[in-house]
Amino acid sequence: MSTIKPPSEEHVQARIRTENPWWTGAGVDTLYREMRHRAFFAPFMRLVQAKVRRAVVLLGPRRVGKTVMLQQCVDQLIQAGVPPKKICLLSVDQPVYSRMRLDDLFRLCRAALKDDDPAGYHVLFDEIQYLADWERDLKVLVDTYPRTRFVVSGSAAAALKAKSQESGAGRFTEFLLPPLTFHEFLHLLDRQQLIVQTQRDWGGEAQPFHDTIDIAALNTLFVQYITFGGYPEALFDPLIQKDPGRFIRSDIVDKVLLRDLPSLYGIGDVQELNRFFSVVAYNTGQVFSYGSLGETSGVDAVTIRKYLEYLEAAYLIRRLRRLDMSAKQYKREHGFKVYLTNPSLRTALFGPLPDSDTGFGALAETAVYAQDLTLNEPVHYANWKEGAAAKAGWTWCG
Repeated sequence: MSTIKPPSEEHVQARIRTENPWWTGAGVDTLYREMRHRAFFAPFMRLVQAKVRRAVVLLGPRRVGKTVMLQQCVDQLIQAGVPPKKICLLSVDQPVYSRMRLDDLFRLCRAALKDDDPAGYHVLFDEIQYLADWERDLKVLVDTYPRTRFVVSGSAAAALKAKSQESGAGRFTEFLLPPLTFHEFLHLLDRQQLIVQTQRDWGGEAQPFHDTIDIAALNTLFVQYITFGGYPEALFDPLIQKDPGRFIRSDIVDKVLLRDLPSLYGIGDVQELNRFFSVVAYNTGQVFSYGSLGETSGVDAVTIRKYLEYLEAAYLIRRLRRLDMSAKQYKREHGFKVYLTNPSLRTALFGPLPDSDTGFGALAETAVYAQDLTLNEPVHYANWKEGAAAKAGWTWCG
Protein backbone atom coordinates (compact mmCIF):
# COMPACT_ATOMS: atom_id res chain seq x y z
CA MET A 1 0.00 0.00 0.00
CA SER A 2 1.31 3.45 -0.88
CA THR A 3 2.48 5.66 2.00
CA ILE A 4 2.47 8.89 -0.05
CA LYS A 5 0.29 11.51 1.63
CA PRO A 6 -0.17 15.29 1.70
CA PRO A 7 1.26 17.46 4.50
CA SER A 8 -0.54 16.95 7.79
CA GLU A 9 -2.71 19.71 9.26
CA GLU A 10 -0.18 20.03 12.09
CA HIS A 11 2.54 20.65 9.51
CA VAL A 12 0.41 23.28 7.78
CA GLN A 13 -0.36 25.00 11.08
CA ALA A 14 3.35 25.13 11.90
CA ARG A 15 3.99 26.89 8.61
CA ILE A 16 1.15 29.33 9.29
CA ARG A 17 2.67 30.24 12.66
CA THR A 18 6.02 30.91 10.96
CA GLU A 19 4.39 33.33 8.52
CA ASN A 20 2.66 35.28 11.31
CA PRO A 21 5.36 36.25 13.87
CA TRP A 22 3.14 39.01 15.31
CA TRP A 23 1.07 36.29 16.99
CA THR A 24 3.91 35.85 19.48
CA GLY A 25 4.64 39.56 19.92
CA ALA A 26 7.53 39.77 17.44
CA GLY A 27 5.66 42.19 15.20
CA VAL A 28 6.19 42.78 11.50
CA ASP A 29 9.80 42.48 10.33
CA THR A 30 11.74 45.73 10.74
CA LEU A 31 12.71 45.61 7.07
CA TYR A 32 9.09 46.16 6.03
CA ARG A 33 8.33 48.72 8.73
CA GLU A 34 11.27 50.93 7.74
CA MET A 35 10.44 50.96 4.03
CA ARG A 36 8.67 54.06 2.80
CA HIS A 37 5.06 53.54 1.87
CA ARG A 38 4.19 53.75 -1.78
CA ALA A 39 1.84 56.57 -2.76
CA PHE A 40 -0.89 53.95 -3.23
CA PHE A 41 -0.69 52.67 0.35
CA ALA A 42 -3.09 55.14 1.97
CA PRO A 43 -5.98 54.56 -0.50
CA PHE A 44 -5.35 50.81 -0.29
CA MET A 45 -5.66 50.91 3.51
CA ARG A 46 -8.90 52.87 3.25
CA LEU A 47 -10.35 49.95 1.29
CA VAL A 48 -9.01 47.38 3.74
CA GLN A 49 -10.45 49.22 6.74
CA ALA A 50 -13.75 50.19 5.10
CA LYS A 51 -16.84 48.88 6.89
CA VAL A 52 -18.21 47.09 3.86
CA ARG A 53 -18.83 43.44 3.10
CA ARG A 54 -16.33 43.13 0.27
CA ALA A 55 -12.96 41.49 -0.25
CA VAL A 56 -10.06 43.58 -1.59
CA VAL A 57 -8.20 42.15 -4.60
CA LEU A 58 -4.72 43.72 -4.88
CA LEU A 59 -3.53 43.40 -8.48
CA GLY A 60 -0.19 44.19 -10.07
CA PRO A 61 2.85 42.77 -11.86
CA ARG A 62 5.78 41.06 -10.17
CA ARG A 63 8.20 43.00 -7.94
CA VAL A 64 6.17 46.20 -7.60
CA GLY A 65 5.76 45.79 -3.84
CA LYS A 66 2.52 43.87 -3.30
CA THR A 67 4.01 41.60 -0.62
CA VAL A 68 5.65 44.58 1.07
CA MET A 69 2.31 46.41 1.01
CA LEU A 70 0.57 43.45 2.68
CA GLN A 71 3.23 43.33 5.41
CA GLN A 72 2.88 47.08 5.95
CA CYS A 73 -0.88 46.59 6.00
CA VAL A 74 -0.49 44.16 8.89
CA ASP A 75 1.70 46.66 10.74
CA GLN A 76 -0.84 49.45 10.16
CA LEU A 77 -3.71 47.29 11.39
CA ILE A 78 -1.82 46.46 14.58
CA GLN A 79 -1.08 50.16 15.13
CA ALA A 80 -4.80 50.87 14.59
CA GLY A 81 -5.67 48.53 17.47
CA VAL A 82 -6.52 45.27 15.69
CA PRO A 83 -5.38 42.39 17.95
CA PRO A 84 -2.31 40.74 16.33
CA LYS A 85 -3.88 37.31 16.77
CA LYS A 86 -6.80 38.44 14.64
CA ILE A 87 -4.54 39.05 11.63
CA CYS A 88 -3.48 36.17 9.37
CA LEU A 89 -1.18 36.51 6.34
CA LEU A 90 -0.45 33.52 4.10
CA SER A 91 1.70 33.23 0.98
CA VAL A 92 -0.41 30.66 -0.82
CA ASP A 93 2.28 29.84 -3.39
CA GLN A 94 4.08 27.86 -0.65
CA PRO A 95 4.15 24.11 -1.53
CA VAL A 96 2.68 23.19 1.85
CA TYR A 97 -0.59 24.93 0.87
CA SER A 98 -0.80 23.26 -2.54
CA ARG A 99 -4.31 22.16 -3.57
CA MET A 100 -5.85 23.54 -0.37
CA ARG A 101 -9.03 25.65 -0.44
CA LEU A 102 -9.24 29.12 1.05
CA ASP A 103 -11.82 28.10 3.63
CA ASP A 104 -9.51 25.29 4.80
CA LEU A 105 -6.64 27.73 5.18
CA PHE A 106 -8.78 30.11 7.21
CA ARG A 107 -9.95 27.21 9.38
CA LEU A 108 -6.34 26.11 9.98
CA CYS A 109 -5.37 29.69 10.87
CA ARG A 110 -7.96 29.66 13.63
CA ALA A 111 -6.93 26.14 14.68
CA ALA A 112 -3.30 27.28 14.98
CA LEU A 113 -4.53 29.98 17.37
CA LYS A 114 -7.05 27.69 19.10
CA ASP A 115 -9.74 30.25 18.27
CA ASP A 116 -13.24 29.09 17.29
CA ASP A 117 -14.58 32.61 16.67
CA PRO A 118 -14.09 33.78 13.04
CA ALA A 119 -15.39 37.30 13.69
CA GLY A 120 -13.00 40.23 13.67
CA TYR A 121 -10.25 38.63 11.59
CA HIS A 122 -8.26 40.29 8.83
CA VAL A 123 -7.13 37.49 6.51
CA LEU A 124 -4.61 38.23 3.75
CA PHE A 125 -3.73 35.74 0.98
CA ASP A 126 -0.65 36.59 -1.10
CA GLU A 127 -0.05 35.27 -4.67
CA ILE A 128 -3.62 34.02 -5.00
CA GLN A 129 -3.31 33.08 -8.68
CA TYR A 130 -1.67 29.77 -7.73
CA LEU A 131 -4.88 28.45 -6.15
CA ALA A 132 -7.48 27.00 -8.52
CA ASP A 133 -10.98 28.48 -8.29
CA TRP A 134 -9.79 31.11 -5.83
CA GLU A 135 -12.49 33.55 -6.93
CA ARG A 136 -15.32 31.16 -6.05
CA ASP A 137 -13.71 30.24 -2.75
CA LEU A 138 -13.24 33.92 -1.89
CA LYS A 139 -16.86 34.72 -2.69
CA VAL A 140 -17.95 31.91 -0.36
CA LEU A 141 -15.73 33.30 2.41
CA VAL A 142 -17.16 36.80 2.00
CA ASP A 143 -20.71 35.45 2.15
CA THR A 144 -20.04 33.02 5.02
CA TYR A 145 -18.08 35.36 7.31
CA PRO A 146 -19.63 38.85 7.12
CA ARG A 147 -17.61 40.07 10.12
CA THR A 148 -14.25 39.07 8.64
CA ARG A 149 -12.15 41.13 6.20
CA PHE A 150 -10.42 39.30 3.34
CA VAL A 151 -7.59 40.65 1.18
CA VAL A 152 -5.90 38.78 -1.67
CA SER A 153 -3.06 39.72 -3.99
CA GLY A 154 -1.90 38.37 -7.34
CA SER A 155 0.53 39.07 -10.16
CA ALA A 156 -1.51 38.18 -13.26
CA ALA A 157 -3.43 41.43 -13.06
CA ALA A 158 -5.79 41.29 -16.03
CA ALA A 159 -6.53 37.57 -15.66
CA LEU A 160 -7.30 37.99 -11.98
CA LYS A 161 -9.39 41.08 -12.66
CA ALA A 162 -11.48 39.18 -15.20
CA LYS A 163 -12.13 36.36 -12.76
CA SER A 164 -12.83 38.88 -9.99
CA GLN A 165 -15.41 40.72 -12.07
CA GLU A 166 -17.00 37.50 -13.30
CA SER A 167 -17.40 35.75 -9.94
CA GLY A 168 -17.10 38.54 -7.42
CA ALA A 169 -19.61 41.11 -8.62
CA GLY A 170 -20.70 43.03 -5.55
CA ARG A 171 -18.28 41.05 -3.38
CA PHE A 172 -14.80 42.17 -4.52
CA THR A 173 -13.09 45.53 -4.92
CA GLU A 174 -10.01 45.57 -7.17
CA PHE A 175 -7.00 47.76 -6.40
CA LEU A 176 -4.22 48.11 -8.97
CA LEU A 177 -0.58 48.58 -7.89
CA PRO A 178 1.49 49.51 -10.97
CA PRO A 179 5.28 49.81 -11.34
CA LEU A 180 6.73 52.97 -9.84
CA THR A 181 5.75 56.22 -11.47
CA PHE A 182 8.40 58.92 -11.82
CA HIS A 183 6.58 60.88 -9.11
CA GLU A 184 6.94 57.95 -6.71
CA PHE A 185 10.55 57.43 -7.79
CA LEU A 186 11.35 60.97 -6.65
CA HIS A 187 9.38 60.52 -3.43
CA LEU A 188 11.09 57.28 -2.43
CA LEU A 189 14.50 58.86 -3.05
CA ASP A 190 13.42 61.94 -1.06
CA ARG A 191 13.96 64.20 -4.08
CA GLN A 192 10.37 65.39 -4.46
CA GLN A 193 11.51 68.91 -3.50
CA LEU A 194 12.84 69.27 -7.04
CA ILE A 195 9.22 69.72 -8.16
CA VAL A 196 7.46 72.91 -7.12
CA GLN A 197 3.92 74.03 -7.81
CA THR A 198 3.47 77.46 -9.27
CA GLN A 199 1.03 79.26 -11.54
CA ARG A 200 1.15 80.35 -15.15
CA ASP A 201 -1.13 82.45 -17.27
CA TRP A 202 -3.28 80.35 -19.63
CA GLY A 203 -5.91 82.06 -21.70
CA GLY A 204 -5.89 85.07 -19.42
CA GLU A 205 -6.34 83.02 -16.24
CA ALA A 206 -3.80 81.81 -13.69
CA GLN A 207 -3.60 78.02 -13.80
CA PRO A 208 -1.66 75.64 -11.50
CA PHE A 209 1.61 74.49 -13.03
CA HIS A 210 4.41 72.17 -11.91
CA ASP A 211 7.95 73.43 -12.38
CA THR A 212 11.41 72.40 -11.19
CA ILE A 213 14.13 74.22 -9.28
CA ASP A 214 16.91 72.21 -10.96
CA ILE A 215 16.22 70.89 -14.45
CA ALA A 216 19.66 69.27 -14.78
CA ALA A 217 19.22 67.23 -11.60
CA LEU A 218 15.68 66.28 -12.61
CA ASN A 219 16.86 65.11 -16.04
CA THR A 220 19.58 62.97 -14.43
CA LEU A 221 17.01 61.33 -12.18
CA PHE A 222 14.69 60.80 -15.12
CA VAL A 223 17.40 58.86 -16.97
CA GLN A 224 17.95 56.77 -13.83
CA TYR A 225 14.21 56.12 -13.64
CA ILE A 226 14.17 54.87 -17.22
CA THR A 227 17.20 52.65 -16.53
CA PHE A 228 16.08 50.90 -13.32
CA GLY A 229 13.41 52.99 -11.61
CA GLY A 230 10.27 50.96 -12.17
CA TYR A 231 10.76 48.64 -9.21
CA PRO A 232 11.15 49.71 -5.56
CA GLU A 233 13.78 47.09 -4.74
CA ALA A 234 16.17 48.50 -7.34
CA LEU A 235 16.17 51.97 -5.79
CA PHE A 236 18.13 51.00 -2.70
CA ASP A 237 20.27 48.09 -3.87
CA PRO A 238 23.57 49.14 -5.54
CA LEU A 239 24.07 45.61 -6.90
CA ILE A 240 20.78 45.78 -8.79
CA GLN A 241 21.59 49.26 -10.08
CA LYS A 242 24.93 47.97 -11.33
CA ASP A 243 23.18 45.27 -13.37
CA PRO A 244 19.45 46.07 -13.51
CA GLY A 245 19.03 43.85 -16.54
CA ARG A 246 19.88 40.71 -14.61
CA PHE A 247 17.42 41.54 -11.82
CA ILE A 248 14.55 42.48 -14.13
CA ARG A 249 15.12 39.62 -16.56
CA SER A 250 15.41 36.87 -13.95
CA ASP A 251 12.90 38.08 -11.37
CA ILE A 252 10.29 39.66 -13.60
CA VAL A 253 10.42 38.83 -17.30
CA ASP A 254 11.70 35.25 -17.19
CA LYS A 255 9.43 34.15 -14.37
CA VAL A 256 6.41 35.63 -16.10
CA LEU A 257 7.23 34.30 -19.57
CA LEU A 258 8.61 30.93 -18.52
CA ARG A 259 6.44 30.11 -15.50
CA ASP A 260 3.39 32.29 -14.89
CA LEU A 261 1.93 32.53 -18.37
CA PRO A 262 2.60 28.91 -19.42
CA SER A 263 1.00 27.61 -16.21
CA LEU A 264 -2.01 29.93 -16.44
CA TYR A 265 -2.74 29.55 -20.15
CA GLY A 266 -1.15 26.24 -21.13
CA ILE A 267 1.40 27.83 -23.51
CA GLY A 268 3.58 25.17 -25.08
CA ASP A 269 6.11 27.19 -27.09
CA VAL A 270 7.65 29.52 -24.49
CA GLN A 271 10.54 30.35 -26.84
CA GLU A 272 8.07 31.77 -29.36
CA LEU A 273 6.36 33.82 -26.65
CA ASN A 274 9.75 35.10 -25.47
CA ARG A 275 10.71 36.04 -29.03
CA PHE A 276 7.41 37.81 -29.56
CA PHE A 277 7.76 39.81 -26.34
CA SER A 278 11.30 40.83 -27.32
CA VAL A 279 9.96 42.34 -30.55
CA VAL A 280 7.26 44.27 -28.72
CA ALA A 281 9.59 45.43 -25.93
CA TYR A 282 12.28 46.67 -28.32
CA ASN A 283 9.67 48.76 -30.17
CA THR A 284 7.77 50.13 -27.15
CA GLY A 285 5.69 53.18 -28.03
CA GLN A 286 5.55 52.34 -31.75
CA VAL A 287 2.48 51.77 -33.91
CA PHE A 288 1.88 48.08 -34.67
CA SER A 289 -0.42 46.08 -36.88
CA TYR A 290 -1.03 42.35 -36.81
CA GLY A 291 0.65 42.13 -40.19
CA SER A 292 3.81 43.97 -39.13
CA LEU A 293 4.03 41.98 -35.90
CA GLY A 294 3.66 38.75 -37.83
CA GLU A 295 6.39 39.66 -40.31
CA THR A 296 8.83 40.69 -37.57
CA SER A 297 8.16 37.94 -35.04
CA GLY A 298 7.18 35.05 -37.30
CA VAL A 299 4.00 34.44 -35.30
CA ASP A 300 0.60 33.94 -36.95
CA ALA A 301 -2.22 36.47 -36.45
CA VAL A 302 -4.39 34.28 -34.21
CA THR A 303 -1.49 33.57 -31.86
CA ILE A 304 -0.46 37.24 -31.89
CA ARG A 305 -3.87 38.22 -30.50
CA LYS A 306 -3.53 35.64 -27.75
CA TYR A 307 0.01 36.65 -26.86
CA LEU A 308 -0.97 40.32 -26.62
CA GLU A 309 -3.81 39.38 -24.26
CA TYR A 310 -1.49 37.21 -22.15
CA LEU A 311 1.20 39.91 -21.90
CA GLU A 312 -1.44 42.45 -20.88
CA ALA A 313 -2.72 39.96 -18.29
CA ALA A 314 0.79 39.75 -16.86
CA TYR A 315 0.91 43.56 -16.85
CA LEU A 316 4.03 43.68 -19.01
CA ILE A 317 2.37 45.71 -21.79
CA ARG A 318 -0.64 47.87 -22.54
CA ARG A 319 -2.29 48.51 -25.91
CA LEU A 320 -3.69 51.86 -27.04
CA ARG A 321 -6.37 52.00 -29.70
CA ARG A 322 -6.48 54.80 -32.23
CA LEU A 323 -9.21 57.46 -32.33
CA ASP A 324 -10.60 59.10 -35.44
CA MET A 325 -11.27 62.82 -35.88
CA SER A 326 -14.59 62.53 -34.04
CA ALA A 327 -12.81 60.94 -31.03
CA LYS A 328 -14.35 57.56 -31.77
CA GLN A 329 -12.45 54.30 -31.87
CA TYR A 330 -11.99 52.81 -35.33
CA LYS A 331 -14.28 49.86 -36.00
CA ARG A 332 -11.46 47.92 -37.62
CA GLU A 333 -8.18 47.78 -35.74
CA HIS A 334 -5.72 48.70 -38.51
CA GLY A 335 -3.07 49.94 -36.10
CA PHE A 336 -2.48 50.21 -32.38
CA LYS A 337 0.30 51.31 -30.07
CA VAL A 338 1.93 48.99 -27.56
CA TYR A 339 3.71 50.32 -24.49
CA LEU A 340 5.69 48.51 -21.85
CA THR A 341 4.24 49.22 -18.42
CA ASN A 342 7.63 50.60 -17.43
CA PRO A 343 10.57 51.74 -19.59
CA SER A 344 13.16 49.93 -17.47
CA LEU A 345 11.85 46.65 -18.90
CA ARG A 346 13.23 47.68 -22.28
CA THR A 347 16.52 48.79 -20.74
CA ALA A 348 16.89 45.46 -18.95
CA LEU A 349 16.48 43.46 -22.14
CA PHE A 350 18.51 45.56 -24.55
CA GLY A 351 20.74 47.78 -22.43
CA PRO A 352 20.51 51.49 -21.55
CA LEU A 353 20.24 54.19 -24.18
CA PRO A 354 21.96 57.58 -23.82
CA ASP A 355 19.49 60.43 -23.80
CA SER A 356 21.08 61.64 -27.04
CA ASP A 357 19.99 58.47 -28.86
CA THR A 358 17.02 58.86 -31.21
CA GLY A 359 15.37 55.84 -29.58
CA PHE A 360 15.34 57.53 -26.18
CA GLY A 361 12.23 59.46 -27.16
CA ALA A 362 10.18 56.25 -27.21
CA LEU A 363 11.41 55.39 -23.71
CA ALA A 364 10.49 58.88 -22.49
CA GLU A 365 7.04 58.46 -24.07
CA THR A 366 6.69 55.08 -22.35
CA ALA A 367 7.60 56.70 -19.03
CA VAL A 368 4.95 59.39 -19.54
CA TYR A 369 2.32 56.79 -20.37
CA ALA A 370 3.31 54.81 -17.25
CA GLN A 371 2.02 57.71 -15.14
CA ASP A 372 -1.52 57.08 -16.44
CA LEU A 373 -1.77 53.33 -15.86
CA THR A 374 -4.07 53.70 -12.85
CA LEU A 375 -6.63 55.88 -14.63
CA ASN A 376 -10.09 54.40 -14.66
CA GLU A 377 -10.76 56.02 -18.03
CA PRO A 378 -9.29 54.34 -21.13
CA VAL A 379 -6.36 56.07 -22.83
CA HIS A 380 -6.19 56.27 -26.66
CA TYR A 381 -3.90 57.80 -29.25
CA ALA A 382 -4.50 59.81 -32.38
CA ASN A 383 -2.39 60.20 -35.51
CA TRP A 384 -3.68 63.09 -37.59
CA LYS A 385 -2.20 65.02 -40.46
CA GLU A 386 -0.87 68.50 -39.78
CA GLY A 387 -3.74 70.96 -39.55
CA ALA A 388 -6.42 68.27 -39.35
CA ALA A 389 -7.09 68.88 -35.68
CA ALA A 390 -7.70 72.59 -36.24
CA LYS A 391 -10.06 71.89 -39.12
CA ALA A 392 -12.03 69.50 -36.93
CA GLY A 393 -12.36 72.14 -34.20
CA TRP A 394 -9.94 70.52 -31.75
CA THR A 395 -8.04 72.72 -29.31
CA TRP A 396 -4.74 71.60 -27.81
CA CYS A 397 -4.59 71.99 -24.04
CA GLY A 398 -0.94 71.19 -23.47
